[in-house]
Amino acid sequence: MKFFKIILFLASIYFVQSETEQVCESGKYPPDPTTSFVPTYVVNLDLPPSQRWLELSRKYEKPLRTLVTYIKQFVLEFSPKLQKLIDLIDNKLGLVADSLPQPYGEEIKGIANATNIELGELVLYNIFYEVFTLCTSIVGEDSSGKMYHARNLDFGLFLGWDIKNDTWVISELLRPLIMNINYTKGGELKYKTVTFFGFVGLITGVKPNAFSVSVNERFNSNGGYIGLFEWFLDINRNQAWTTLVARDCFENDDMDFNHVVKTLANTPLIAPVYYIIGGPEKQQGAVVTRDRGKAVDVWQLGTNNTWFIAETNYDHWKKPLIIDDRITPCNRCMDKLGKEVYYVCF
Repeated sequence: MKFFKIILFLASIYFVQSETEQVCESGKYPPDPTTSFVPTYVVNLDLPPSQRWLELSRKYEKPLRTLVTYIKQFVLEFSPKLQKLIDLIDNKLGLVADSLPQPYGEEIKGIANATNIELGELVLYNIFYEVFTLCTSIVGEDSSGKMYHARNLDFGLFLGWDIKNDTWVISELLRPLIMNINYTKGGELKYKTVTFFGFVGLITGVKPNAFSVSVNERFNSNGGYIGLFEWFLDINRNQAWTTLVARDCFENDDMDFNHVVKTLANTPLIAPVYYIIGGPEKQQGAVVTRDRGKAVDVWQLGTNNTWFIAETNYDHWKKPLIIDDRITPCNRCMDKLGKEVYYVCF
């Protein structure tokens, strides 16, 4: 019944939007710091993985606990019988942390120990991106050839509607957890990410003067659920977690734009995904459309004289779902703004 209500809700949004004039927004960046401040913190990679997030764990334990508590409550709203699933997550899923590539499993365990939140719940939080998120990412260049990489992150859609704030509940609970992280080693900046506290993978990142990456979910029948079951049951662990292999690229000092494109195009993955990659040189932009086994397509900036490429959650050569067409207004507004615009915000 709840799923049926969600479908009706989405359909109503579509029909309302189709009757409403769509406006291309500009001048939204940088945001007003009094209403949209995002803090920046340092994570020291010289520390043991289990200690890297201790200070932030003490600071963000309460909002993180509120988030995982709501997720459990939401699951139980479907059926009290799912309490067995919650118990399984608390008692068994934490064991998956030991099977994760290092140092990521140890980082998650360090956060769990510091916050006293069940390890299984934090593992679930970290693997959620393998199966469900919606995003828009853009890589483009201005008239001088300077490169830009922009994205929004629609994390937590469909998990309860917040009537007061006119948005999804999970999105509101994630808002106080969003932060910029500067990863350092030997006292020097290694790379930057935008993330939610408690999530150790990489969904948006930039390595100065080298490359940038954002990760978007790709809908596919051979999706992340299959890969997750294969990993949990130890059927196939010769595959990478989509956000952890992305962070691996930033950890590797030998990576540049071309190496990142090649790595993210060829590494077997747990889930299908889109990798949107930018570089510091002219026309260094690409969207890698991934099946779990390999790349289906690598769309390069400059193809057909394009000055930008944009990706949501549908293959760029196909039409999107009619009630979720974000790419058409995105492309229209980008074309309207033109290459002279030095920043865009969606």
